[in-house]
Amino acid sequence: MAYKITSQCISCNLCETVCPVGAIKIIDGKHSIDPDLCTNCVDSVYSVPQCQAGCPTCNGCVKQPNDYWESWFDTYNSIVKNLKKEPDYWETWFNSYSQKYSEQLQKINSK
Repeated sequence: MAYKITSQCISCNLCETVCPVGAIKIIDGKHSIDPDLCTNCVDSVYSVPQCQAGCPTCNGCVKQPNDYWESWFDTYNSIVKNLKKEPDYWETWFNSYSQKYSEQLQKINSK
């Protein structure tokens, strides 16, 4: 499953610099991920996809489902999780980490 860059991308270029396989390209001022090059950082030293881990917007880089059923189950699991109102530990951690990372990035860029 490749990742895609959404409309929430703020064009900070962090994803482009951290991608270990160079799958992120800028075409006509918009970032995109080449699904043929994207390996989801599998078989690398990283345990999570670096484009998603480094994205300060949290939703600028998301999974792109490969087929109908994969998309269906992702949607189903998301709805069930919302019905139960159980927070996902890693999602909460990622949101907190991304927010702090974004704040630090803004401090660095404002200097």
